[in-house]
Amino acid sequence: MTAPDPDGLLAEQLLRLTRRVHRIQKRHLEHRDLGITPAQSRLLRTLVHYASPPRMADLAERLEVVPRAVTTLVDGLEAAGKVRRVPDPCNRRVIRIELTDDGRAALRELHAGRRAAAEEILAPLTDDQRTVLGGLLDTLIDGPMTERGHRTP
Repeated sequence: MTAPDPDGLLAEQLLRLTRRVHRIQKRHLEHRDLGITPAQSRLLRTLVHYASPPRMADLAERLEVVPRAVTTLVDGLEAAGKVRRVPDPCNRRVIRIELTDDGRAALRELHAGRRAAAEEILAPLTDDQRTVLGGLLDTLIDGPMTERGHRTP
């Protein structure tokens, strides 16, 4: 008989939680009928992190996908009126991607759906448990600290 593998059990719990989060978010977003795929919603959420409209290459790097994948996402979002391609003011050969008013409205709906999903998922936890969970998740997301106080990749 083999001994229990605590790390394996934790990994399985994390995977199950991830699937549950996706299911609940999907349910909260489906009734909003935005016609946006999860990948497109991720691109929309990423756009707001830029002070000025980013290039497709910037988006690909930030999303950690190949540039062709961003082109496909932008094509769909542009056809839906959520983003538009605009020429760079300094170099007309460079195309930048910006949100439209419809895209901003879709983002507000996405945020509301994600907030509702988070409330449902976190409902069983007390405020203290939420604080502890937040700290633990930050540690897992950022990676452990090195001896010199830097995060490992």
